[in-house]
Amino acid sequence: MRILLVEDDHMLARTMLDMLRENHNTVDWLDDGQQAMNALCEEHFDLVILDLTLPRVDGLDIVKRIRQQGNHVPVIILTARTTLDEKLNGLDAGADDYLTKPFAMAELKARIRAVTRRGSASSPVSGLSVGRLTLDTQTAQLAIDGDSVALPKSEFQILHYLMRHPNQVATRRRLEEQLYGWEQGVESNALEVHIHHLRRRVGKNTIRTVRGVGYMLDSTAAGESA
Repeated sequence: MRILLVEDDHMLARTMLDMLRENHNTVDWLDDGQQAMNALCEEHFDLVILDLTLPRVDGLDIVKRIRQQGNHVPVIILTARTTLDEKLNGLDAGADDYLTKPFAMAELKARIRAVTRRGSASSPVSGLSVGRLTLDTQTAQLAIDGDSVALPKSEFQILHYLMRHPNQVATRRRLEEQLYGWEQGVESNALEVHIHHLRRRVGKNTIRTVRGVGYMLDSTAAGESA
């Protein structure tokens, strides 16, 4: 999962980055409201964790603008604003959840699980299923017909995205964003290597190449015996 963290408290942000990256996520961090607004207009994220009091553009205005633009990315607000009216304003603007500072990292993890579950209500509580494939999103375990294996982080991130969007073409750029975000260089053939390894696990026809565009998880092939 690719997460955008928008927080101008650098000490808190670094603590959150360490926690979020432990859970097989790619996390990009910004400390400025205008930069966050630009990023949300130009790039894809699976979740936004958003402070309200930010330089240049307030977090509440960011939520309002992206919802007006039809962007339905899940948003969890983090803020020191604790009054009921302020919480209601955040939720009414389009946020999916609201967590006041200070908070425990365990609670943030639980809120993330709850918010992402809502976006895939037809999936099992802790995972995704497409055909014979079941992916536990908490442990990165892939089960196929009862046999289970722990996926390396890169393979998990790619398969997680493809299983959340079966039968939809994922561009090469979109998948590389899941792997690298903004902070790491992209090796020229790294994506192909990870796709090759995944195909050996799930079947060659399950992940289709759309020439010149990217890759797609074929739900029909995923339901067929190897």
